[in-house]
Amino acid sequence: MSRLIVVSNRVPVPSKDGGAAAGGLAVALQAALQERGGIWMGWSGESSGDREPGALSLQQKGNITYALTDLTDTDVEEYYRGFANRVLWPICHYRLDLAEYGRKEMAGYFRVNRFFAHRLAPLIEPDDIIWVHDYHLIPLAAELRQMGLKNRIGFFLHIPWPPADILVTMPVHEEIMRGLSHYDLVGFQTDYDLQNFAGYLRREGIGDDLGNGLFDSHGRIFKAGAYPIGIETAAFAEFAEKAANNVMVQKTRRSIEGRDMIIGVDRLDYSKGIIQRLEAFERFITCNPAYQNKVTFLQITPKSRSEVPEYEQMQKMVAEQAGRVNGAIGTVDWVPIRYVNRSISRNVLAGLFRLATIGLVTPLRDGMNLVAKEYVAAQDPDRPGVLVLSRFAGAARELKGALLVNPYDVEGTGNAIARGLAMSIEERRDRWRMMMEHLLSHDVSLWCKEFLRDLVTAPSSDRSEAEG
Repeated sequence: MSRLIVVSNRVPVPSKDGGAAAGGLAVALQAALQERGGIWMGWSGESSGDREPGALSLQQKGNITYALTDLTDTDVEEYYRGFANRVLWPICHYRLDLAEYGRKEMAGYFRVNRFFAHRLAPLIEPDDIIWVHDYHLIPLAAELRQMGLKNRIGFFLHIPWPPADILVTMPVHEEIMRGLSHYDLVGFQTDYDLQNFAGYLRREGIGDDLGNGLFDSHGRIFKAGAYPIGIETAAFAEFAEKAANNVMVQKTRRSIEGRDMIIGVDRLDYSKGIIQRLEAFERFITCNPAYQNKVTFLQITPKSRSEVPEYEQMQKMVAEQAGRVNGAIGTVDWVPIRYVNRSISRNVLAGLFRLATIGLVTPLRDGMNLVAKEYVAAQDPDRPGVLVLSRFAGAARELKGALLVNPYDVEGTGNAIARGLAMSIEERRDRWRMMMEHLLSHDVSLWCKEFLRDLVTAPSSDRSEAEG
């Protein structure tokens, strides 16, 4: 079995006490690395200031070597805060109005990918399989190929992939697409993302769809497919059942005093539709006054990228919106919205999901949205809650038992909340069972195995005929 090398912008290094990093993705990739032996390489999150970063920091844990590199202040500003988060992120989330183009930042993005390649290359052995993750590192394979590496290299995009009309607004869209052609396998979250990718190649006349997931572009034949990421379903369900006894969860149960709880959990980001969600909740109460003092909406939104001005402004907007709604519809003995602007531990979140009658997951655009899947997995099988889910989340392609909504239609979302609260227990069970069966059979370990299986068997035009 070939050794595996995983490359991502950030690396979930296990804590010194031996605890594994939280989250299904980290668990699945660490399991694959332990099985095959390998390296997980990425940015340390630290800056070396204006000095050239020192040698890679290596940490061994079982069969895994964690390899971390610092970046300079300029690298962080141009590659991470600049092009990755102010160009690629908004473009991929269909927000042309928020994209800030700058040639300096674009050059920095490609420069840092070249830097990653030069740091990674000495660690690579001829038979290693390389798996690159997410939008920060799209050009990495091209840089490695330039250095003569012929290893199998796969790429998985965790965020949405936009249609051609949106992608071509980015000045370096051709270079980005050329970068993707240097992988042997390109993975997307949904079939819609894959269709957008294929549509761009066709419309721009730079590639052909050969069928069976094979594409020919920039002189290379490679495979692309949809690989919807899952969660560690069975483990999370067990986690949530045990978390019901957590002190914080029990305090929350007592504090809502028999009211139905609606929960939203999102990183603070303009793609999550939090402002529209608060408006939808207000509209729900206004149109259904019988629910006054009968529901509590808990919105948990940890701070995100607070060094970026747009996010700082958004934090202020969300807090003001929550305060405005509470002032408009609250009473002396009822605060409708509880807005928590900090991180909550995963075990507490699991218990809160199980406590909530409605899971409100309404992003304006999302690659997958694992909160939706975790909410379903956390439910009590006898009295499951109802998932209200944006049709623009990748998870909507899988979770057929959810109530799908258009998050821009605040009245429609409010109506879905009312429908969920009034839903019979029989319908709730039927809908939940359908989703849970899917999540159990399509968990994160299957996602990992299927991607690696297809990467190993994908054709590569960089290989000699003897290698197949």
